[in-house]
Amino acid sequence: MRGSIGKIRVDWVSIILYLILVFVGWVNIYSSTVTENHSSIFDFSTIYGKQFFFIIISLCAAGFIFIVNTKAFERFAAIYYFTALLLLSGLFVFGKTIAGATSWYNLGFFNFQPSELAKIATAIALAKYLSDIQTDIKNNLHAAIAFGILLIPALLVIPQPDPGSALVFFALSFVLFREGFSLKLFWGVFAAILLFMAVLKWGVIWSIGGLVLGGGLGFMLKPKRIKWSWTKLSFGLLAGVLFATSVNYVFNEVFEQRHRDRFSLWLDLETDPEILEKINRSIGYNTYQSTEAIRAGGFFGKGFLEGTRTKGDFVPEQHSDYIFSTLGEEWGFLGTTVVVLLFTTLLLRLLFLSERQSNSFNRIFGYGVVSILSIHYIINIGMVLGLLPTIGIPLPYLSYGGSGMLGFTLLLFIFLKLDGNRLKEWD
Repeated sequence: MRGSIGKIRVDWVSIILYLILVFVGWVNIYSSTVTENHSSIFDFSTIYGKQFFFIIISLCAAGFIFIVNTKAFERFAAIYYFTALLLLSGLFVFGKTIAGATSWYNLGFFNFQPSELAKIATAIALAKYLSDIQTDIKNNLHAAIAFGILLIPALLVIPQPDPGSALVFFALSFVLFREGFSLKLFWGVFAAILLFMAVLKWGVIWSIGGLVLGGGLGFMLKPKRIKWSWTKLSFGLLAGVLFATSVNYVFNEVFEQRHRDRFSLWLDLETDPEILEKINRSIGYNTYQSTEAIRAGGFFGKGFLEGTRTKGDFVPEQHSDYIFSTLGEEWGFLGTTVVVLLFTTLLLRLLFLSERQSNSFNRIFGYGVVSILSIHYIINIGMVLGLLPTIGIPLPYLSYGGSGMLGFTLLLFIFLKLDGNRLKEWD
């Protein structure tokens, strides 16, 4: 479904899905934070009042996007990117620490998280670089520069520490692969992740043994079209062995204790009952309470404002990172399924719009939008359900937060603006 605002064509399907998700998010934020002495939704001293204000500001920003010249996003890509890097760097001097992460600027009336805007700026910069006529993603130098565009902001947020945002920047690698970057790197990274977890779970010797056995079987059973020599196999196995022997050092010396605790809980590494109980009381508490809240909702849920765990404030940060548990308790499996379908439909719609762009900058930026929203969506819900380790990452358009609401709204509407002005219509 397409329409127009003035002379600008807009994709109303995406806008309607966005508005529904924002409304559902606000309703659940209200439910998880309202008290018996509740006041007007315009009371900005309350969580739900602040979120209502953030939504209004974000909608105004979305409207402003539609009056901006489309070429401004591409023309000033470098300025956006380096401004974002400057803001991220400034956190080391002027940043405010919240929940153990120095990821915020205190602006008095609210806290601003620059990483949310940095995600947009990075997606724009990547789209600009890859769309330049001289850029060849299959060229090693060009590929390294493109990856460096993602790497620099990730390296700036990791020490804050904010591993969730760092993961989002790396998720933009999907854009590189979609534009023709070799999938060998993707499979190499995937194999490294599996090997990392295997070493933690079963130790170095067993993991290396599995690596050698798997590599040998893969070489013997490989299809004829795959050119994989003994030299490449030996080099790959050597790299794998060196990586495996470094895992324990990285885990024990580089990771912080809270990160080690999350992996220990997720992979069931800890055998000492006392230590395990301590981890469960800290790191595992949120996950346990969130899964129990969802389980308590059953199929149809307990109803609006009827969630006992939600009203009892059992789940910490239930209005932000764990908003999905409020949805599960009060609206049940049916409600969570509807939200999952709505969000999935939005992602598929954006992917469809990206594929139909005749302008390479528009298309690549669209892939970036899908990448950023998808990683947030997958990680947040997986974290709430206990399927993935807790890393603190919001659910777009539903979780509480001014920086997140504004950032995700701008991300979407910049692309819709680009789509509305694309040079070639496929209608």
